[in-house]
Amino acid sequence: MQLSISSTQLNDWSGDVLVVGLPKGKPSDTAAQLENRVPGVISALTKQDFQGKVGEQLVLHLLTNVNPQRVILIGLGDADAINLDTLRTASANGARASVGCTGRLGLHLPWDDQNPENAARVSMEASRLSLYIDQRFRKESDVRRVPTVLELIGLPNIDAAGLQSVNATCAGVELARELVAAPPNHVTPAALAKVAATLAHDYGLELNVLERADCEARGMGAFLAVSQGSDLPPKFIHLIYRPKGEVKRRLALVGKGLTFDSGGYNLKVGAAAQIDIMKLDMGGGAAVLGAMRSIAELKPAGVEVHMVVASCENMVNGSAVHPGDIVTAANGMTIEVNNTDAEGRLTLADALLYACEQKPDAVVDLATLTGACVVALGDEIAGVWSDDDGLISALNTAAEAGGESLWRMPLHQSYKKGLKSLLADMKNTGPRSGGSITAALFLKEFVSQDTAWAHIDVAGPVWSDKGQGVNPAGATGYGVRTLVNWICAQV
Repeated sequence: MQLSISSTQLNDWSGDVLVVGLPKGKPSDTAAQLENRVPGVISALTKQDFQGKVGEQLVLHLLTNVNPQRVILIGLGDADAINLDTLRTASANGARASVGCTGRLGLHLPWDDQNPENAARVSMEASRLSLYIDQRFRKESDVRRVPTVLELIGLPNIDAAGLQSVNATCAGVELARELVAAPPNHVTPAALAKVAATLAHDYGLELNVLERADCEARGMGAFLAVSQGSDLPPKFIHLIYRPKGEVKRRLALVGKGLTFDSGGYNLKVGAAAQIDIMKLDMGGGAAVLGAMRSIAELKPAGVEVHMVVASCENMVNGSAVHPGDIVTAANGMTIEVNNTDAEGRLTLADALLYACEQKPDAVVDLATLTGACVVALGDEIAGVWSDDDGLISALNTAAEAGGESLWRMPLHQSYKKGLKSLLADMKNTGPRSGGSITAALFLKEFVSQDTAWAHIDVAGPVWSDKGQGVNPAGATGYGVRTLVNWICAQV
């Protein structure tokens, strides 16, 4: 979608479909301008009892030989309560209601009530992402008529160069959505490595892929234990963005990359286990790959980014890890596997150790790690754990700007006693209570003490059964916008 900005006033704008946000209450100046542009609008509002409540929507179909051919009115709620999330949701709903029209889509919202550049960015992102549809696996694709140009109407003078990141960021989100949504017979560990290779080729990134023998030589027994029940070889993927000039900050992104999780011998059973959608267990890996896709195009100066994904399947065969096995991570720490369905933290243990070898200033890992986090926060909010207040603040700011919700969770050190093993250095799971906290404490054991670290559990928001906001039903691409915003704000 081509993105543009127009200082043209609403009553002078010409295009194919027009989306206008109206606050709750009496007809505003915006409604009066719209009446001049499309006579009869105010009477239509009255007849349809349109009050401007949040989520309210009225679509007016005009004559086909008249522009605009369609006018979409979106309720914004109380004028003094309008914020960036209001504009984001209104933009998404308006764009979806434009399906069936081609050509130019005009969007008019109360830009002056917000920071105009931020308002423009979130509206553009929401409009493009809300029109995303995945038809790769259909015999015949549905031909959809959608606008090809999005124009923001009536914006004050702003630096349009600051909006050039929108398409790059959205492309990263869409890549993550495609990876999570694709079935596990298509997105395998080798397929993820191929995606990384394509990014490296297209954008001049560096790529190292460690094969099984390489991982064995490095002593990655925790990661390899998870992979040994699958016929598909594991892939340990290390993708690097190096900026031109001086490197002022070095960051590492680590993503859980289980392309399918059966649970192993602790097999996922029953409807609540949702084994049928365990393709999404590489949602963290998809997010960091999507973020690298965006960063590779944006090319932020002064920041070097290392992406690590330890990818494999968690399957059951005669070679699969047993409950009760003791495995050894690359740092020599021994782990009693008391639950083979807590496999993600085993793969992340070796991935975090490897990431810390790159001497980053900060490491952020994303993982669909625990059902306990979903119970606590639902499917719209990710939990984040860290001892570093500065890193938490930066991630929260980045997430808020991207419309992705984060909630800081406690990293209560006394819970670590739940990970004690009679035989090994630790177990891979603790008691059921506080399961997401003990999972984070487990991961912390594999991070260098002098490295800032945050763990983000994305088990809830990587998938939406019904779709909401900018997200379609299915894969959401959660995490990409937060990571891109965080990285680009580093220098």
